[in-house]
Amino acid sequence: MMKKIKSIWQLMRLEHGIMVFIAMLIGAIIALEGKQLPSWDKLVLTFFTALFIEASTFALNDYYDLEIDRYNKRQDRPLVRGDLQPRTALTLFYILFPLGLICSFLVNITCFIIALVTAILAILYDTKMKKIKLIGNFYIAYVMAIPFVFGGAAVLSSNTVSLALSPVIYIIALMAFLTGAGREIMKDVMDFEGDQKKGVKSFPTYIGSYKANVLAALFYIAAIVLSFLPFFLKRYGIYYLNYTYLFFILLTDTILLSTSLQIVFKKKPHLRVYRRFTLIAVFIGLLGFLISVFIH
Repeated sequence: MMKKIKSIWQLMRLEHGIMVFIAMLIGAIIALEGKQLPSWDKLVLTFFTALFIEASTFALNDYYDLEIDRYNKRQDRPLVRGDLQPRTALTLFYILFPLGLICSFLVNITCFIIALVTAILAILYDTKMKKIKLIGNFYIAYVMAIPFVFGGAAVLSSNTVSLALSPVIYIIALMAFLTGAGREIMKDVMDFEGDQKKGVKSFPTYIGSYKANVLAALFYIAAIVLSFLPFFLKRYGIYYLNYTYLFFILLTDTILLSTSLQIVFKKKPHLRVYRRFTLIAVFIGLLGFLISVFIH
């Protein structure tokens, strides 16, 4: 029983759903200028929107990726190991996907539009764009960025359709986008052999693994540079001269910079390990954005 639960968790990457919710919460708190938390009903609906849409699209992703994951020996995938059947992944998608959209509709119209657009892109990515990773990379980066915007929009009134949010929300979203793009390019380098065999169009298949790693590093460095704007520019109020924010950002940036140097200058970098480090960096960054709202 526990093995089954663990496999379902791995299929749906529920830890990512939790991180998506934290990003949404950060966006909402920034929109409220740190003066209060969103109402409980908005929090609950936002949480389940994040969880259901994230979980369902990951399940669909693994269903369509089964053949290439088998070739790449992705034993971290429960469908590859045979712990779950492909039809289980499809069933989870058909149940959770509409539930996520319903939850977003109950938040407000703006959030529903964001969720609907994101959901359509997710299906297109899983079913059509997989062989064009040059596009898919930036879809994944978008998925890492849009929760902050969704969270900021969640505090709007039910009938409001607007994306006129705090500039700091968009700065943080752009940082997430750049980091996400870097992570996806690293993953493409890891999957290079399988992608080449399947005719997948990715950065490594066009420019080679080394140059792709350099490109990933450039995305990380761009995110690092952006991370200091909220601290130094007064217009980004909530994090302006906020030393708690600076502490967490320095931790995050150190990991991203170290990863950048390793993948560029190391002869045979352990990409799987370094990519995990970047996920830790993302989590530390999320905690920093959240905690520094309340502790200056």
